[in-house]
Order: sequence, then structure tokens, then C-alpha cells
Amino acid sequence: MEKHTDIFKIIGLNVKAYRKKAGLTQQELADKFSGDRSKISDIEHGKEDFMFSTLLDIAEGLNVDVKKLFVPIKKDN
Repeated sequence: MEKHTDIFKIIGLNVKAYRKKAGLTQQELADKFSGDRSKISDIEHGKEDFMFSTLLDIAEGLNVDVKKLFVPIKKDN
């Protein structure tokens, strides 16, 4: 699974960035879809054990297209 580590890191960083941009805590995001705050934390830290349906729920809770979670966010210089 090590070859997939980078995509999970990207997803985690993006979930965290979009969550903060939305002004939400991990708990508030989890509450939007009856999720678990610890699952949000695990995803944000690049852990690989989650279902795609959870990612769809997170994207919906953040009001972003799920595809955006797979692409590194470009930082403005």
C-alpha cells in the first residue's frame, strides 16, 4: 500500500484545508453527515482506512466536488 500513500496525504491535506476554509471544526464537519470526529482526524492525517462513501459525505459537508480532494491545492504566492 505504500505506493498509494501520497494520494492519501493529498486527500488529508485537502480535507483539512477545505474544512478550515469553511470555518468548521472536525466535529462540526462530522456532525454534517452523522460521522465520527476521529475518522475526520484520521483522514486529515493521511490514514488509508476509510470508505469512499465517507469521502463523498465529507465533500458534500464541505460543499466541494469530491474530485477537488484528489488534486493538490495550489498555494498563492
